[in-house]
Amino acid sequence: MHRSYLKFSPVSSKGTVGVLALVSFTEFLALAFVVFIAIGSPSFAQSQSAQMPANARPKSYGEGWECDRGYRRDGDACLAIIIPENAYATNRTYGKGWECLHGFQEVDDAACFEVVVPEGGYLDPSGQRWNCLRGYTKIDDLCLKIDLPSNAYLSDRGYGAAWLCDRGYEVEGDTCAAIAVPENAFLNGSAHGQPWTCERGYFERDGTCEAVVVPENAFFDDASYGPGWKCNRGFAESDNGCTKIVLPDNAHLDRSGNGWECHRNFQRSQGRCVFND
Repeated sequence: MHRSYLKFSPVSSKGTVGVLALVSFTEFLALAFVVFIAIGSPSFAQSQSAQMPANARPKSYGEGWECDRGYRRDGDACLAIIIPENAYATNRTYGKGWECLHGFQEVDDAACFEVVVPEGGYLDPSGQRWNCLRGYTKIDDLCLKIDLPSNAYLSDRGYGAAWLCDRGYEVEGDTCAAIAVPENAFLNGSAHGQPWTCERGYFERDGTCEAVVVPENAFFDDASYGPGWKCNRGFAESDNGCTKIVLPDNAHLDRSGNGWECHRNFQRSQGRCVFND
């Protein structure tokens, strides 16, 4: 019977010590990492100091936690959002968490009441208020039909009168009265002031249009002011007429042509042009 012997490769005592030292150092690093995570990590310490409540989840970025959809944070808890009737959840992380349905209006941040649209009105596109249809005017909570007088039409303005008078008529109380246009005048369409204007060659006087009488040595002038005529060049207005300008020595007609001025180095004195000493 033969004995079996196990053969071992010869290893020096120096090599054995090196292997043991390597294994011990590796275990030391692993242990130190675990201790750092368990004790030194700020997030771990935070989670230990503030436990995540029910209906919450870790934040997708940064540290801490946030409430699930349908819940709002209240201190260290997540409370369910109570959605009133006729409302829907917004699923937003801000605000009250719900909004009223179209056609309902929020009241006291707690309820949604239906918007009551009166006859002659319509629901605003916002779904939270109403406006009156064309031909109606808003009075308190009603839309009253506009009583349109004769010779009038509905105004398209969002302000002021609900109706305006047709051309040739003007507002007189609750009616539209015909504008009295004098002879030799025409409607000017102005929304303010005199509704008519005298024709060319006429000027207004006491609600009528009188013909402009152009004197000799003058021409018609359609300016909105003055007598309606102007003197020709070399003539000056005098006593509703035009008189010829007599130039003194050393003088000439001015730029208007209806007066005179002295030449250079002369000055006017008592109707004459005297030399400047």
